Parts: sequence; structure tokens; C-alpha cells
Amino acid sequence: MNRGRAGFCMVCALVLGACGAPSMGPKPEQLPAPKPSAAAPAAPQLIPPLTHESYKKAVAERIASLSPDVFTGQLPELFKSIVVLDITIDRDGRLVQVLVRRSNGYEALERKAIESVQRAAPFGAPAFTVRGRDGSVNFLETFLFRDDGRFRIRTLVEQS
Repeated sequence: MNRGRAGFCMVCALVLGACGAPSMGPKPEQLPAPKPSAAAPAAPQLIPPLTHESYKKAVAERIASLSPDVFTGQLPELFKSIVVLDITIDRDGRLVQVLVRRSNGYEALERKAIESVQRAAPFGAPAFTVRGRDGSVNFLETFLFRDDGRFRIRTLVEQS
């Protein structure tokens, strides 16, 4: 059996095996809301996101859920700052590195973006289908800051 087919079979076996697993623990609506001041441990997932984009979205959702600086509602016509971070996460979901890749010079907003990622770590362990050769996952994430210093994560902005 070739490697591609073996990998596909392993993914299918994992998915099918998890389908019949009974729920172990409280329902999500019974869990207390995470406190924004301290990062909660990464929630265990029966089936981790299997694509790079779905893993990136799961990371963005965790960052947003643990940040007091996320705004909701309509996006402004102009942003005060757009910060692009280069994020690397290891095979166990630990944050390895977060660097500013692009910014327009507002250092306080750069720090806020970096700290929001650090606060949300650790993340769920990435599936083998998402990891690179060294076992890590690397991607860029964009933080859109409005004038009051609150932000939205680009991956979570609905496409129109």
C-alpha cells in the first residue's frame, strides 16, 4: 500500500472510531466561561482540524475567546493598524514562536496582538495532516485594529 493511501486509511479509521465514542464529561454549555486574564488549557478534541485553514481558524477562535480586546459588529471603513503575525505551533499545540511580520508602527498594538496569542496558548495539537516536516504548524494571522485599540482577527471575519 502506498504512503498516501495508508495516510488516508489512518484518517478514516480515526474519524470512524471517534464517531461512536460516548461523551465523557459535561456538555459545552455547562462549562464555565474562560477567564480573559489567564489562559485555559487547550480543550482536547476528539478529531482535530484536518486542514491547515481549519486549524488556523481553530487557533483564531481560541485567541478571540480568551481576549478582552476583541470587538464585534461592523468593521470600520479604515483601521488604525493592521498587524500580521507569523505564528509557529509545535506538534503538541505549544506556541513555539510569534513574530511581527508586518505592521504600520504602533508598537503598543503589536504587543497587544502578540500577547493575545501568548495568552491563548497552548492550542490543540495539530493533526498530522496539518503539520510540516518538523512536526510544527506555521501560518500568518492578521489582526485588524480600530481606533480604540480593540481588534478583530482576519480569519474570523466573514467573507462577503
